[in-house]
Amino acid sequence: MSVKFEDYYQVLGVQRDATAKEIQAAFRKLARKYHPDVNKEPEAEQNFKKINEAYEVLKDPEKREKYDQLGANWKSGQDFTAPPGWEGFNMHYDTGGGGQSFHFGGEGDFSDFFETLFGNQGRGFSNFSGQQRGSRGQSWSQKGQDRESELQITLEDAYFGTTKTVALQMSEEQPDGRLKNTRKEIQVKIPKGVKDGSKIRLKGQGGPGFNGGPSGDLYFKINIAPHPVYSLEGTDLKTNISLSPWEAILGGKVRVPTMEGSVQITIPVGTQNGQRFRLKGKGLAGKGDLYGVAQIKIPTNLSQEEIELVKKLDQFRKDTGKEQGGS
Repeated sequence: MSVKFEDYYQVLGVQRDATAKEIQAAFRKLARKYHPDVNKEPEAEQNFKKINEAYEVLKDPEKREKYDQLGANWKSGQDFTAPPGWEGFNMHYDTGGGGQSFHFGGEGDFSDFFETLFGNQGRGFSNFSGQQRGSRGQSWSQKGQDRESELQITLEDAYFGTTKTVALQMSEEQPDGRLKNTRKEIQVKIPKGVKDGSKIRLKGQGGPGFNGGPSGDLYFKINIAPHPVYSLEGTDLKTNISLSPWEAILGGKVRVPTMEGSVQITIPVGTQNGQRFRLKGKGLAGKGDLYGVAQIKIPTNLSQEEIELVKKLDQFRKDTGKEQGGS
């Protein structure tokens, strides 16, 4: 029997070498666009059927491999006759793992092309929530879209942990099925020691589900704002230790600021500019460390007497063969 060829890759708008993730993303986007409970245009249901049929084939490695054996030279609408050996191919549907597709049940949901290749077995289909449906007219649910937003926090928030109140514009499904943007305040718990660039998940705070389906999740990507005293390197903190030339030369005790108050450390004799001093466990969440970096500051307001003393030191080192920079 001759039927019309269906280009499933074209239906979903993906390349033939598209990954499973790309295929799923394309399907979800189109499913939301043409879902009959959202799109009331006459052709929406037919388009919805087409993308479901395409996804049913391309999401399944076995069926996709079988379909790809037909070759890439076919075009949608061309007359097609199944080659020998295709009869009786057993099609099965995955209803576990939370479900990954949803369909209308009943006769006529798949094209003649589909049934020519795969047969008509397994007419009970799984929806996004994993519930089994098998007849037309039943309500189909779909999990809402996951969303992502950026949340800027202070270094103190990241170090000690806190709770933030965040106002967002959210889409909510109304009784008539339409989506309406509303302002919503949510509480976001910032765990102690959260890293810059990490994500916090708020279950069920994403896009609304369709027809009673669960809402998607909301992800906040953490952005730790620059700090006037510390710089952040992973879970480590870095701060500058300002030293005078004679403190660096003679050594001694200095205080270094930490997130929980200053502490005293010993500066060795002959400390060099840029030398690092590690304070273990003083970084984020007690996992990282704090590094104090010596910054030798040359005074600009020296008195004449101080200048003369520096000159004497310089001359002494020259006379004893200890040029500047030598031992």
